[in-house]
Amino acid sequence: MSSGEQPCYTLIHVPSDAELPSEAQLKEKFEKGGDKERIEALKKLIYMILNGEKTSQSMLMYVIRFCLPSNEHTLKKVLLIFWECVPKTDSNGKLLHEMILVCDAYRKDLQHPNEFVRGSTLRFLCKLREPELLEPLMPAIRACLEHRHSYVRRNAVCAIFTIYKNFEFLIPDAPELVTEYLEQEQDASCKRNAFMMLLHVDQARALDYLSGCIDQVGSFGDILQLVIVELIYKVCHNNPNEASRFIRCVYNLLQSSSPAVRYEAAGTLVTLSNVPAAVKAAASAYIDLIVKESDNNVKLIVLDRLVALRGSSSNEKILQGLVMDILRVLSSPGLEVRKKTLSLALDLVSSRNVEDMVMFLKKEINKTATESNDENGKYRQELVKTLHAATIKFPDVASTIVPVLMEFLSDTNEKASSYVLQFVREAVHKLPNLKNAILGALREGIPFIQSPTIFMSALWILATYCEADGALDVLKLVKNSLGELPLVDSELSGQEEQKPEEQQPEQQQKQKPKVTADGTYATQTALSSTVTTSKKNEKPPLRRFLLDGEFFLGASLATVLTKLAQQFTELNGAASERANRFRAECMLILSSIIHLAKSGLCIVHQQVNEDDLDRMGATIKILAQGIPGLDEQYGDDCKKSLELMLGAKSISRLDVTTEKMASTTAAGYRSKDFVEIDKTINFTQLSARSNQQGENLFDLSLSQALGTAPKAQKFDFSSSKLGKVIQLAGFSDPIYAEAYVNVNQYDIVLDVLIVNQTSDTLQNVSLELATVGDLKLVDKPTPVTLAPNDFSNIKATVKVASTENGVIFSTISYDVTGSTSDRNCVYLQDIKIDIMDYIVPGNVTDTEFRTMWSDFEWENKVNVMTPIRDLRDFLNHLSTSTNMKVLTGDAAIEGDCGFLAANLCAHSIFGEDALANVSVEKALPMDDSSPIVGHIRIRAKSQGMCLTLGDKLSSAMRSRRDGQPIAAPSA
Repeated sequence: MSSGEQPCYTLIHVPSDAELPSEAQLKEKFEKGGDKERIEALKKLIYMILNGEKTSQSMLMYVIRFCLPSNEHTLKKVLLIFWECVPKTDSNGKLLHEMILVCDAYRKDLQHPNEFVRGSTLRFLCKLREPELLEPLMPAIRACLEHRHSYVRRNAVCAIFTIYKNFEFLIPDAPELVTEYLEQEQDASCKRNAFMMLLHVDQARALDYLSGCIDQVGSFGDILQLVIVELIYKVCHNNPNEASRFIRCVYNLLQSSSPAVRYEAAGTLVTLSNVPAAVKAAASAYIDLIVKESDNNVKLIVLDRLVALRGSSSNEKILQGLVMDILRVLSSPGLEVRKKTLSLALDLVSSRNVEDMVMFLKKEINKTATESNDENGKYRQELVKTLHAATIKFPDVASTIVPVLMEFLSDTNEKASSYVLQFVREAVHKLPNLKNAILGALREGIPFIQSPTIFMSALWILATYCEADGALDVLKLVKNSLGELPLVDSELSGQEEQKPEEQQPEQQQKQKPKVTADGTYATQTALSSTVTTSKKNEKPPLRRFLLDGEFFLGASLATVLTKLAQQFTELNGAASERANRFRAECMLILSSIIHLAKSGLCIVHQQVNEDDLDRMGATIKILAQGIPGLDEQYGDDCKKSLELMLGAKSISRLDVTTEKMASTTAAGYRSKDFVEIDKTINFTQLSARSNQQGENLFDLSLSQALGTAPKAQKFDFSSSKLGKVIQLAGFSDPIYAEAYVNVNQYDIVLDVLIVNQTSDTLQNVSLELATVGDLKLVDKPTPVTLAPNDFSNIKATVKVASTENGVIFSTISYDVTGSTSDRNCVYLQDIKIDIMDYIVPGNVTDTEFRTMWSDFEWENKVNVMTPIRDLRDFLNHLSTSTNMKVLTGDAAIEGDCGFLAANLCAHSIFGEDALANVSVEKALPMDDSSPIVGHIRIRAKSQGMCLTLGDKLSSAMRSRRDGQPIAAPSA
């Protein structure tokens, strides 16, 4: 039997550099050393046993002779670990004779006057699986139930529970014994262990005890209350008619002083009853837990419970009345907690309480305005996004939200300001009745904007959506933002005026003597004049940005002025004097910016881009001469394109909502909006009672923690068990080997089948493993003995630390019975661990993608070489082969134009993110059979993931999902 199949209760770290002594050295320390030397020798012996080293029977007698009689507590504790690890049976499965002496030592320890020795021995007996050793100890174990110390009684109950569960014939009256003990016991921990035993072995007795003391449950300790909640859940799950009997008890436990009890009681209450009062009480308990609990991980777990509670349409109506209570969670400092709370509140808010939510979020915005750290900036972004979504969802409150959001235009956090502009653009598009109010607020807020990008975007929105008669007002706003024209002449005259002022002394000091407390003289200085800032130095925002070298604003301003001129010309006529004067003003502004760009007066002396100069020059030519057909491009066609883009974003937002609802429905929660047309109707009266309550949550959570939860069956052969079997040795080798690689979340279990293909008995057949990459071997497989033509399974566990491709090298060494030759060895095939087992598709917004793209340090550029000829097929193949999700919407990549650009994202189970940008085109756009050329850029935070994903992309471009090469289409 391999080490992976043996029962394990204690994990002991074996140092990799530990030097294990020989048996002779250990025997000498046991015989002649003191207690400290014996403890160290016993630890080394335990290391040897855990490593699979064979020890002689005489070594066991040395331990019995020299270590068992000792009364040193540390030595006794290490001895218990030794008796747990050491083999207690011979090769035939019979109990070793030496264990009779050990059994007598157990009996003496169970009668020891020290409660620590008794209790630790009782805990050890819970781990024994040999009834021959336990049978002589049963009277002593029973006697420990009456010991004066609770530590001994508590462990005695656990020992009786384990023995009764494994070997019922040793103590058949255990339920009656523990019931009588429970009636008399006063200690909370002892009562909890006894009640837990009755819960698992005799629920009827546990229910009888609970019925007799149900009124006193509130005064019990929290550990006992938790077991009572578990009992009520299991009983009511199996027999729903019992729910009315115990639901009042669960209600009372919602007021417990223990957060764990309140959490479990709330979950049990929702499972047992769908009455609105019960759901509301459970939700209130969850909210109270989130507010009062300090650990952010606990807050996130309880928030997930609230989100799951919202899955039912009836529950959602109840939770809508608790939106303001849910918003109390925003007082928590964690950003993830706040983001999830805002998302939940936005999903639950209704027209009845949306105004209250908006007022609350206003207060939160005012709180964050005083602090300028990075986390507060991100929190402000989330608040703006929530208000934006609330406005689109409930247009009636837009007039209340607009003034709040406009204050963010002057915020130093550029992301928050960009979210405000996205809101303004969408609100003007979807809420025409508020268009004038929003544009008026935007016009008032533009002069206070601190960021050049935000300034230009706000001006562009004004020019796009303003009415024809408002073009003149926007032009005045532009001129006020620029200041005196022309720019170069006004700047030079301003510098000449400042020179005489700088030569005057700024401060004059007057001194007079002052007598201090000790009688000495000191000098007191007074400022005769205060430093004042000249208004001439306060430059308008657009002028300041241009002097700082932001000449891209000039190119953007050229587009804005052209739109304004086109609208103004339509209103006043093409050849009118007003229209010509308007165009002349626009040309003066652009020519002044070009002159400034070439003059070198900028503070940072940044060279202007030739593209910006060409754009401004071309716009001046359009304003002066006019080009037929181009005015429509700047006017109506531009607005139509914007409306198409906003419509595509709305569709993509709806798709994300649909995916979220689909995942919620798949997780077992009901959806109120999406119901399949062919869904079966369930009649409660006709359904089986055992299925009404669903799956037992306690059993499900335990199986998930142990990794034994049933997984959904996949019909893809490549993902089945046979598809993961790797042949390690050839059919002509003395030992044939093949491995099944089972990849869990953070570890890999290798189940290696070895077959003896010779007619000899092979001894000490050992599987030796070595790893490359971030892989670590957890335990060394135990050697086995193979009879002729026999087979065996060896299991080994490998830990995974990061998302990188790893390689496991392996060999099998063995001895042939009766042979005097050296040890034989079979070299096995390498096992390659694929990165795709740890990568799942990711989903981020465009803003988050750009932020992460600039933050990630490592980039890998892969040139495209593929026999695929269709651009969309190539993109879909990359996404399927690498588990990366295409973030670019279908509206942006549909059509056939000869080139394609798309963004992809993936997450790893280790918290790493990977981004990819695909930029490809057809070598000959008019020829369908021409090859695809271009490149793929990958960015990640770690070098390993970046390089590994690049290798995976390179191989995916040359092969299909099943690993076969793609056949190039015939010309």
